[in-house]
This record gives sequence, C-alpha cells and structure tokens, in this order.
Amino acid sequence: MLLQLLSGTAVYGKIESGKPIIVSKRTIALIAVLALSGSLAAPATIAAQQLVAANFDPMTLPEAPTPQPSVLYSSSIQAQQQTMTPAESPAPAQTDTRSASQKALDQEEHQRMLGVIPNFNTVMSGEAPPIDAKQKFHLFFKSSVDPFQFVAAGADALFEQALDSYPEYHQGFKGYSKRYGAAFADGFDGNFFGNAVLPSIFHQDPRYFRMGHGTFRHRFWYALSTTVMCKGDNGNWQFNYSNLAGNFIGGAISNVYYPAADRGFGLTMERGATVSAEGALGSLAVEFYPDVMQHFRNRRKVVVPAASAPATPPQP
Repeated sequence: MLLQLLSGTAVYGKIESGKPIIVSKRTIALIAVLALSGSLAAPATIAAQQLVAANFDPMTLPEAPTPQPSVLYSSSIQAQQQTMTPAESPAPAQTDTRSASQKALDQEEHQRMLGVIPNFNTVMSGEAPPIDAKQKFHLFFKSSVDPFQFVAAGADALFEQALDSYPEYHQGFKGYSKRYGAAFADGFDGNFFGNAVLPSIFHQDPRYFRMGHGTFRHRFWYALSTTVMCKGDNGNWQFNYSNLAGNFIGGAISNVYYPAADRGFGLTMERGATVSAEGALGSLAVEFYPDVMQHFRNRRKVVVPAASAPATPPQP
C-alpha cells in the first residue's frame, strides 16, 4: 500500500490469479531510486558505527558526581553517631554527695565534750552535706551504744534509787536493775525514732547545725528553736516533726516497762515534753561549749610581764 501511495496510483479490488500486474514506469523509477539510495547509505552507516566504536573510551568519560549529604542530614548523622557511641559519663552526683557526707560523719563521730560526752550529732561548722537513711541509722547506733550511754544510764538509775523513784521497783540490786533498764531504754527508744526512723521517713537531718557566730541572744534563741525546727535533706529549714514525734513515741513505749502507777496518757505527754526540754538544754550546751572552752584556754595563756621582757638596747 505504501508503494501505491508513493507512485500516485491505486489498485482497487483483488488481484485475480493468472493475470499480470500492471505497474507504471513512474513506480519503477521510484523503486530504483530508493534501492540506489539504500545501497549508498548502508556503507556510510557502517563506517560511522566503526568510527564511533574505535574512538569510544569509557575511561575518558567524566565520572558521575558523588552525591553529598546536605548539612541537615550530616548534622543528624553526627548526632546519631554521638548518641550511639558510648561516652564515659562522669560519676553520679549522688555518689559524690554521699562521699562528702560520709567524710563529714567520720569527723563528727570523733567529737566529744569534756573528752567523754559524745557529740556525734553536731555539725560544728554549721554546714554539711545531707545524709541518707543508712547513714542516719549508723549515726543512731553509734551514739546509742557508746560507752558513755551505759555509764549515764547507770548514774540515772542510781540517782532514782536514792530518791526511791518508782517504788514498785523496790530497792536492792533487782530494783536497781529495773531502773537501769528503764533509763537506758528511754534514751534508746527516743534516739531510735527521733534520730533514725522518722528522719528517714520525713527526709530530715537529725543533727544540730551549730551557728558559732553572732550575738549571744541570737545564738541562744537559735539553739532553743532547733527543738521544733530542723534542716531537711533538701537544705531548707522546716518543722522538726522527727524530734518531737520521736520524744512522744519514746514516752508512749515507756508505758510497757514502767510500773502501772506510772503509766497513762498524761504521764506519756509529760515524759515527751520533759525529753524535749532536755534536748533544748542540750542544744544550748552544744552551741556554747566551744566558746566556754576557748575562754578558759585564753585565761590559761601565760602573759609575759613587761618587767620580765628583755631590755631594749639604747639607740646610738
């Protein structure tokens, strides 16, 4: 059909078998021209292909540019690598705080008044790191089993026996033993709840933070106020639930071993108030004891009289 369109003639109908096909001279000439053009173009095409193949060198082609990550993408990759790379982290702050508080406790556990009375629950400098629950129980146990506590309980029982306190205990060694046990239990119970259990629950510091400076009046009232005020583990001053509640809990427990005539709610409240007042006096003693000792040390200093001083040689 294509040859028909190019020749300008058309064949209508079907070609019958046995009859010759009539083709015009115009069509024959066109076919000859196309054949000659094809024969001439084929060698040129083959030569061009051979020339391109001979000159083609894959090494001379420029390399494709390497894709570079964007700034945001590279930053995210670096951040991810830093996150995934384990870095040496500094020691936890809690470990450092506990080491500092333990160092302060080791120093406090060697403090004594008059060389014999334990002063373990006092921060002489006025500042110290908070102590955890384990350290609070350790401090309680250290102060409760100190030899001075056994001597103090014995002296207290001896004094009560001399006054015939708690007559139902009677006299003699048996009565003295009961008074001794009650006196030691009073101190132990109050110390256990007021300096260990409740401070751990309320997160309060059971120690006394000595002021050591200022006017006498200011320090006097400060020492008394520590009966009802204390430092929390967070360093802030707050109501001293631990001390007051511990004193009254100890008074309530004493109903178990005191004679029946010395039991009851009224006596429990009286014992709790008495122990609280004694604690306030103890705070005064701790606050001013170093000043008193310094005063006596200054008086004992030897002052060289002016007459005994070596004479100054006369100036020429």
